[in-house]
Amino acid sequence: MSTPYSNFLRADMRLVILRSLAELPGYRANSSVLHTVLQHWGHEPSRDQVKGELRWLEEQALVSIEAIGDGSVLLVTLTERGADVAAGRARVDGVKRPGA
Repeated sequence: MSTPYSNFLRADMRLVILRSLAELPGYRANSSVLHTVLQHWGHEPSRDQVKGELRWLEEQALVSIEAIGDGSVLLVTLTERGADVAAGRARVDGVKRPGA
């Protein structure tokens, strides 16, 4: 069951992922790197949770995903729409707004 606090944390994690991708060369990173980034910003998700959030972002057309090797690592690329959300130019329910 989702609580308001867990929903807030998920929305913040999603924004951290998008903003991190926006700052990286090629606007891409693998799921392992993004897991480490989330830990740096105070989140403690499991690797499976990170992959779930990445899949959710893909469903919203904010990132594209390519499975690497056996699929245990995902290569994630920010889309144009994702960049707009990361910068606050567009809004998607479920992603925290920058500065909010």
